[in-house]
Parts: sequence; C-alpha cells; structure tokens
Amino acid sequence: MDLGIAGRWALVCGASKGLGRGCAQALAAEGVNLVITARGVAALEATAAELRERHPGVEVRTAPGDITTAQGRALALAAAPQVDILVNNAGGPPPGDFRDWDREVWLRTLEANMLTPIELIKAVVDPMAERGFGRILNITSAAVKAPMDGLGLSSGARGGLTGFVASVARQPRLASRNVTLNNLLPGFFDTERLMATMVAPAAASGRSVAEVIAERMHQSPAQRFGAPAEFGALCAFLCSTHAGYINGQNLVIDGGAYPGVL
Repeated sequence: MDLGIAGRWALVCGASKGLGRGCAQALAAEGVNLVITARGVAALEATAAELRERHPGVEVRTAPGDITTAQGRALALAAAPQVDILVNNAGGPPPGDFRDWDREVWLRTLEANMLTPIELIKAVVDPMAERGFGRILNITSAAVKAPMDGLGLSSGARGGLTGFVASVARQPRLASRNVTLNNLLPGFFDTERLMATMVAPAAASGRSVAEVIAERMHQSPAQRFGAPAEFGALCAFLCSTHAGYINGQNLVIDGGAYPGVL
C-alpha cells in the first residue's frame, strides 16, 4: 500500500533508540524526510547514518538536544523546512511510590511527558491546517488506559496529555483541514529501556533478569514482547493519507494484554 506521504517532512522525537527509532525507520521507508532528535549524540548520528544508507532518496537531519527544553525544541523545529508529521516521544519517569515524589519530581515529569508535547503541538498545528495536511502522534503508554501500581508519575502526566489531545483533536478548524491528533499506547516492547527496567524487580525478588523477562512476556496473550518495527508500522499508517478519518483516538498496541472491551 502506498501511504501517500513520500516527500513530507516529519519531526520524530526520541528517535535514536526504541520506539522512536522504529517510527523513524518506518516513515523513512515510505519516503518521508526526517528531522530526528534525541539527547545522545552518538546514538542519534548512528541512527541517521543507517537511515541514509537504507533510504538514499530521503533527507535525514539531526537535531541533538533535550526536547524538554525551549532551546531543544527551537533547534528541532528550525531543522525542518516544515513539519507535516510530528511524533512526540519522551522516556517515561521511573516507577516508585507516590509518597516519595516531591513537587520537583512531578514538575520534571509534567515538563517531559505533558508540557513538551503540548508546546510542540502548539508550534506546528496551525501551519499544518493552513497547508491542509497534518499528522500528530503522541507515544504515551498502555498504563494511561490501564494504570499499573508504581507508574503514577507516568499515568498522571500522560493522562493529562491525553485529555488535552482529546479536546484539540476535535476542533473543527483542525479536523476539517485534514489535521489529526492521535495517541499510541504501547505495552511491553523489546527496547533497551524495557530491559533496563527488569533489573530492579529481579534484584528485589531474588530472581534472574531472564526469569523476570519470561514472566512479563507471559502477561501478554502473544507470549512475547512487541518489536519496534511493528510499532513503527502502525505509526506510519496513522500518518498516512489513508488515516484522515482516524482522529482523537487512543490506540493500545500491547499484544492483547489490555483486558477491557473498550
């Protein structure tokens, strides 16, 4: 299927690794020009080099920096001639007990997982409407729909973003101009970040990391973790010309782990 987005420009945040990288790879495969950003310069440049090698007809620009800062956002936005596709993505905060989170912890989390995506949306959404095309995807978490113990920081901040997106997506001046805003809610995916989160529960329970990984896999009906490429494929489709009637939605991609009907 031709997704109809070749030649468009996308800004993909957190694109050096994991799910952001999977999204960048899928968009590049569809001929989308990219600005990719992340804090780790070496990993970001390595990802850019790989994308250029695999897709020589696609322009890939890097904007290393912290997207949660005004300077980082300004550099990323300035690197693109225009932003037709925005993929908001930032690593989630660590798990823990809400009793241990002071005001400063909450403010840092809100800045990264709620306010930064909102600032980027604000910067690009009206120009998208003027051009008659725009796709905004926010990578949040399955915990937004099915909160889990210990993930209150993530669920709280991303829940706020979810409510904001629900309101903005339904503005007729945007939806009628072919601008959509959707959220992708990943479950367990085979990323470096996920594997790093297995160390603490393994140590706490006296089990090996391999045992904890196996247990987490069995929590999914698929009996495995998702692959970033699978996530990226869904991202690319939602950014396509075929997805203009999908708007304001929260799409869980977790191998069927979410137990609800709706």
